[in-house]
Amino acid sequence: MTEAYIIDAVRTPRGVGKPGKGALSHLHPQHLAATVLKAIKDRNHLDTETVDDIVWSTSSQNGKQGGDLGRMAALSAGYSVKASGTTLDRFCGGGISSVNFAAASVMSGMEDCVIAGGTEMMSYTSAFAAEQANAGIAPRLMGSGHDALDELHPQSHQGVCGDAIATMEKIPRQALDDLALVSQQRADRAIKENRFAKSVVPVMNPDGSVALDHEEFPRPETTAEGLASLKPAFTQLADFEIGGTTFRKQINRVYPDLAIEHVHHAGNSSGVVDGAAAILITSKEYADKNGLKPRARIVAYANQGDDPTLMLNAPVPAAKKVLEKAGLTKDDIDVWEINEAFAVVAEKFIRDLDLPREKVNINGGAMALGHPIGATGSILIGTALDELERSGGRYGLITMCAAGGMAPAIVIERI
Repeated sequence: MTEAYIIDAVRTPRGVGKPGKGALSHLHPQHLAATVLKAIKDRNHLDTETVDDIVWSTSSQNGKQGGDLGRMAALSAGYSVKASGTTLDRFCGGGISSVNFAAASVMSGMEDCVIAGGTEMMSYTSAFAAEQANAGIAPRLMGSGHDALDELHPQSHQGVCGDAIATMEKIPRQALDDLALVSQQRADRAIKENRFAKSVVPVMNPDGSVALDHEEFPRPETTAEGLASLKPAFTQLADFEIGGTTFRKQINRVYPDLAIEHVHHAGNSSGVVDGAAAILITSKEYADKNGLKPRARIVAYANQGDDPTLMLNAPVPAAKKVLEKAGLTKDDIDVWEINEAFAVVAEKFIRDLDLPREKVNINGGAMALGHPIGATGSILIGTALDELERSGGRYGLITMCAAGGMAPAIVIERI
């Protein structure tokens, strides 16, 4: 089997994902994707005629985010028309899956140079959803789109699922707030120490001025007292009626005795942001031929499904599965990146795998930095690689929960 190597990883800073308020919210999603694709091309002096494919991730493929963003952004970035592109959706996990799919095509020997990545402009998707609602298009529960009452596997809102898991696992709000505070503190340290500088590229406006060149979402002034004062975010949403049912009822159909305690709020949930990331993956032969120096080797990847009613619990079995495929144990991993979709996801991950906390989300996570859905997985892979190079570690494991009760995972080895 051919080895797949990571040559480079870039990303945009993450902008606040609110229409008209975030520094990136006035831009087209294709512009963000083209920004990172152009950076990958320019930084590596890439002959884009030799790019076999571009595998992109975008979760909300509607409106401006529809129409195969991977291909269209490559054209906007000045790539050769010979560089094909496709776009996938694995909800939050798509940014890892795009890398896994790219790696698979190289490992199979069918392709030699593939770029993976993702884009999500939540400032746009939230506005788009509002437009749909104003047009009379009713929101629906997660799932197939059929009447939720007829679904074999009832699904709920991810925030309500997070509260349900915390209740079932008896994880108190204090523990979740403590983790959220650590995330802010670590992100603040990373920014002050320029730990993201190698990967972050500025986003420019069409007129050449800078739209954003730094992380816009973090709140380093966060305190334990401030987090404790925030009201739970999903109490009312849990009982919002859609299609003759509610999010709470969906969970209680499977777990009838569960009295959900609402513990998640804006401070211990992932931030709503805009962002994009790209990763260049090649065979060793391609790298040697083109004078490229690999930064990491893709050791193994895996996908795992779990209970869709609770939605967020697949990262632990995904991590175990990918470790087995890699022939490694948890003690071999120097850097863990688990997406902080909600604090309970990361907290349960740490507890279930009995991990040293100093190795998990070393430079903060989505509670501090934000979670641009389809792009986050690619961002986390780049973040893990940067940290392995900074610290001298060898192996990194990256995973994240995704809607529908899924989790992709990947193990990389620093070269």
